[in-house]
Amino acid sequence: MLNYIFRRLLICIPTLFFIAFVIFMLLELAPSDPMAQMPLTIPPEVKEKMRIALGLGEPWYVRFPLWLNQFFIVEPQYWIDNTFGTNFADGKQRIISFQSRSPVFDVIAQRLPQTLWVVGMSYVVGVLIALPIGIISAYRQYSVFDQVGTFVSMIGFSVPPFFSGVLLIVIFSVQLGWLPSIYDTTLLVRDWATFKQQLMQMVMPVMVLALQTTATVSRYMRASMLDNLSQDYVRTARAKGMTESVVVLKHVLRNSMIPVVTVIALGIPSIFGGAIITEQIFKVNGLGQLLILALQGSDIPMVMTITFLLAVLIVLMNLIADVLYSILDPRIRYE
Repeated sequence: MLNYIFRRLLICIPTLFFIAFVIFMLLELAPSDPMAQMPLTIPPEVKEKMRIALGLGEPWYVRFPLWLNQFFIVEPQYWIDNTFGTNFADGKQRIISFQSRSPVFDVIAQRLPQTLWVVGMSYVVGVLIALPIGIISAYRQYSVFDQVGTFVSMIGFSVPPFFSGVLLIVIFSVQLGWLPSIYDTTLLVRDWATFKQQLMQMVMPVMVLALQTTATVSRYMRASMLDNLSQDYVRTARAKGMTESVVVLKHVLRNSMIPVVTVIALGIPSIFGGAIITEQIFKVNGLGQLLILALQGSDIPMVMTITFLLAVLIVLMNLIADVLYSILDPRIRYE
């Protein structure tokens, strides 16, 4: 297993370098200019000096290796210095945002907790709801519960977040007045009242994102359970006198989770993509809103860093899913 993980990590290195190059070239070829947001009263020669100060005067084959050095070497050194009090990165140039003129990773670190609160909670809620729905729908195929679960899943697949989010705001904020329509990122949880306020403002964005997760995972769970319920080993287990709960929960569920693990693992990066729209709707001051603002302002270092971090997350989740295979199914060995 350790040899397999080591080999996969070695394969991930050129994969991530290729992804970084593709992202960089796409941004390089995009018809955008960081100076386009500047006032028209600024003379052209001043704008040119500002472009040079931002590092845009160098060709792409100079800026791309510089970004790689900053991302993989300089930024980890700053993290080590802040953690252990060392001086490995003393005086080295970090990745700087064009808009805020602050280190990109510092801005991301400020926004990340808000995104993790909403995205993390929605994904946990979505998976916890989806798994029992998929299991019961498969065990009671074509029942009323199965039909209702299928209907809800179709809604989750069909309704985009920008529609369901606005619909929830109209119903629960405008019409009923039960929930706040804007997420207050400055709220600090100090007592029960602020904790309740935090939960209230998280309900709608979590519901929007959890609906998509529930729809996807429950359908895969149902299909996998139906496939395993018809296998010979299930009839053998029942013939040996095992109780139905042991057959379903111990044998069928464990084998059915193998393909579902992939869906759950690879769904983590995709839920961050859905959060981009959801954060805009509910004004969550997280990574999604930060990415939109960076795109609007042609903040290439910020866009490059956030998109590449999502790519790293996808590669990492692939590796984790492969490792979990061998835990769920002892027959799978990576030698």
